[in-house]
Amino acid sequence: MGQSEGASGRAQTPTDVIIYHNPECGTSRNTLAMIRNAGIEPHVVEYLKTPPSRAMLESLIERAGITPRALLREKGTPYGELGLGDPALGDAALIDAMMAHPILINRPLVVSPLGVKLCRPSEEVLDLLPASQRGPFFKEDGEQVIDETGNRIPAHAA
Repeated sequence: MGQSEGASGRAQTPTDVIIYHNPECGTSRNTLAMIRNAGIEPHVVEYLKTPPSRAMLESLIERAGITPRALLREKGTPYGELGLGDPALGDAALIDAMMAHPILINRPLVVSPLGVKLCRPSEEVLDLLPASQRGPFFKEDGEQVIDETGNRIPAHAA
């Protein structure tokens, strides 16, 4: 089988995958590495440098099937100081906070032809990749999540 053919023998076309990435985040780095382990070079958006527009952020939340609160990051952010734990705050206020402080946007968000997902844990990205893993994959902490044949290792089996 040539490089341009997938496991099914059908010709593969370039795949558009976007990752909203923070290079300081281990989960984000692992997710990016698994995308690349599938032979896909994604569009990498360092969202702290280039935050999404409000319309894009709202679209990503909707397409991922989550709420703005589910996308909020608490650790290492002004979440507490801004009182974002208040359940009375509506979606618009939470999105306002994420727009003002992009560090509040949890990561990594991945967009592919198969959907949009907040990839925490990083293995969640495997459900979005239209290409198989090309070999074994070990997370930065040493946990193996893909075996030598490119198959996902079930959680707690390693």
